Amino acid sequence: MPFEIVRDDITRMRVDAIVNAANRSLLGGGGVDGAIHSAAGPQLLAECRTLGGCETGQAKLTGGYRLPAKYVIHTVGPIWRGGDHGERDLLSACYRNSLALALEYRCETVAFPLISAGAYGYPKDQAMAVAVEAISQFLLEHDMTVYLVVFGHTEFLTGKKLFRDVQEYIDDVYAESHVKKNVERTRGQLWQRDEAAALQYDQGLDAFCGDSALPSPAAAPDWDRLLQQTDEGFSEALLRLIDRKGLTDAQCYKRANVDRKLFSKIRSNPAYRPSKPTAFAFAVALELSLPETKRFIAKAGFALSHSSKFDIILEYFIRHHIYDVYQINEVLFQFDMPLLGSGMN
Repeated sequence: MPFEIVRDDITRMRVDAIVNAANRSLLGGGGVDGAIHSAAGPQLLAECRTLGGCETGQAKLTGGYRLPAKYVIHTVGPIWRGGDHGERDLLSACYRNSLALALEYRCETVAFPLISAGAYGYPKDQAMAVAVEAISQFLLEHDMTVYLVVFGHTEFLTGKKLFRDVQEYIDDVYAESHVKKNVERTRGQLWQRDEAAALQYDQGLDAFCGDSALPSPAAAPDWDRLLQQTDEGFSEALLRLIDRKGLTDAQCYKRANVDRKLFSKIRSNPAYRPSKPTAFAFAVALELSLPETKRFIAKAGFALSHSSKFDIILEYFIRHHIYDVYQINEVLFQFDMPLLGSGMN
């Protein structure tokens, strides 16, 4: 996928270039900077000595030496001084200038640390927001795979209202699902033992909850719609919806955070079956309603389940008409769920 947040050691990333959160001297330091110099070996420091340092927000490139990466892009993030000293613009420039260098050197894969979020004191949730915004804007114009590498489990979103709202929604859905299971179990047991008691129980539920508390009588099936669902595969449905929404192919797969090569496979193969994160990613890109999403992912053989935290999180965003794939992925990452567009297919 074009953009993925991963938990890993950046010195072990097998990419064309890794980005070093360096100091202005470029002569090594602590944290990510020290780890990269240690893994690359003394040749990296020797080359850095020839560069004459680097200003905050700028970026310079060296070889990777003993690293799996071919290049190291060194950028100097801002020190946090309260947020009123141009820190956001400087941090955004770190990502933009690093990506511009990667593009110049024809890198196809780049891995970033979360710049300035360590010893430089930039609040982690704000540093994450700047990184996601800068990288996603770049990827709207360019084809490149970019990783944001986080070492260990860092809490970015637990204090934010969005994260709390999603957690509350998950809890509510799980609770509602548990209640419904208990109601259906009780109804089933009553109908097996005492029909009169079962009827009285159902009437009590009707009075308390309304008709929606109980399953409605089976309606006559919409055979035209069912036949259309049977005949039309995921690929055909996707292309039809792209046309209906007035999008170009590129607009759609970039909004979905899906690689161009993967989209080409889907387009060329009417029988293509994607992973569930990829199916959901396109539903988000197309800004489908919840009923539309259910019908769409059914084309790939999937259904929304209230026993799956991943599904519940996606349901929350779709119900609330939040279709920013990167914002959704931040929340999925925090919950240790698969990211949209992150599957191999």
